[in-house]
Amino acid sequence: MNIDTRQVIFLIVLIYFLAVSFYSAAMTCMDKRLARKGGRRVPEKKLFTAAILGGAAAMYITMRLIRHKTLHKRFMIGLPIIIICQTAALILVIYIC
Repeated sequence: MNIDTRQVIFLIVLIYFLAVSFYSAAMTCMDKRLARKGGRRVPEKKLFTAAILGGAAAMYITMRLIRHKTLHKRFMIGLPIIIICQTAALILVIYIC
């Protein structure tokens, strides 16, 4: 079985995005739990960093599902913008390769 280099790269990128997405969704759920209990919250900077690193889509979906930070324009506008930029970058990379 001969594995093409593109397939290996695709698999690595897929695993990376799955891991970052899972981490982002878990961090969002943890922040919601801490908000309810009055605990120390996850800093917004950390949430946005995870989003920029590839977890924006998972974080946005999670926030909508659990109704967390949905009134914060910073997240409800910022995350879709990050998703659009990441999608454009992905399409550009696919087109170039």
